[in-house]
Amino acid sequence: MSDKILMKGNEALAEGALRAGCRFFAGYPITPQNEVPEYMSWRLPQVKGAFVQAESETAAINMIYGAAATGVRTMTSSSSPGISLKQEGISYCAGADLPIFFANVVRGGPGLGNITGAQGDYFQSTRGGGHGDYRVFVLAPYSVQEMAALPAKCYELAEKYRMPAMILADGLLGQMLEPVDFNFPQCPDDKLPNPGWALGANNNRAKRVVCSYDLDEGRLETMTLERAKRYKKAQDSEVLYDTRMIEDAEVVLVAYGTAARAAMSAIKIARSKGIKAGLFRPITLWPFPTKEIAKLADKAKAFMSVEMSLGQMVTDVRLAVNGKKPVFLHARPSGGMPLAEDIAVAAESALKGKGPGLYGDFEPLN
Repeated sequence: MSDKILMKGNEALAEGALRAGCRFFAGYPITPQNEVPEYMSWRLPQVKGAFVQAESETAAINMIYGAAATGVRTMTSSSSPGISLKQEGISYCAGADLPIFFANVVRGGPGLGNITGAQGDYFQSTRGGGHGDYRVFVLAPYSVQEMAALPAKCYELAEKYRMPAMILADGLLGQMLEPVDFNFPQCPDDKLPNPGWALGANNNRAKRVVCSYDLDEGRLETMTLERAKRYKKAQDSEVLYDTRMIEDAEVVLVAYGTAARAAMSAIKIARSKGIKAGLFRPITLWPFPTKEIAKLADKAKAFMSVEMSLGQMVTDVRLAVNGKKPVFLHARPSGGMPLAEDIAVAAESALKGKGPGLYGDFEPLN
């Protein structure tokens, strides 16, 4: 058995990206993700990489665009308002088919909000986030171990489909300490891909251009439709999820990230009271596991989305269930933490056909 290292989530995220081949990072400080650029600032030079603290979030994402265009594995990270500032650049990267990787360690909002963990950025992340028709791979870790392991998956998906990929965590996951086992495949520099589309100093090849638009008549529509085919393939092939006690579950809790940790405890409490509760945890928030939840709707009696937001993922759960069974919401927004005991009570209420409300108030929602 390999030795485990006690690490903070943000540090594990950074180290995981380095071991997956990240060699360029540009970012700007914002709590609660500051440990990511801090860690990268001293670790990247050790692996002959480059770290830049940019003058702004906008500058950082444009630096990522430039570095990614050379085929280098890049990364940037921020927290909610900072990711909003990066959205124009992310859209440009998507339009240029650049396989960038970035992380959002979500804080409470809207606006400046607070520095606690939240999940209010789900819509922004899973719907592209910026202008135009595009998608982003969105992976949601559940533990510090997954914070370390998922960057490699993000690079794999980003390069396979030539599109942005992100980790959507929250401030609690970023700040918590847990043992991490780095005994998973790493990507040494001599094994990194050398993409045929990338820019670089080579006089013996044809001219290459990396650009997010084409002004020839009809060409932009063609490019967008070609990209849509890749998105469809990803939806068919790249869905990731985990389940707990789902085989005989009558009420299925759907949750990701820190909320899923609370839901995991909640189903144990519920089962101790004779309530057959189970957990469905999406790991890819995009592509969302729609088909898998739809199958569960054939046997479960009710669903409940547990979220650290006013309720955003619940929209995708309802679309997946497609009216077969009732779908309820247990919500704690803007830095509120769902408690296992409250979730268990809400699950029992949902099974009885009564919609749980906010903050432990289990009266039906209007």
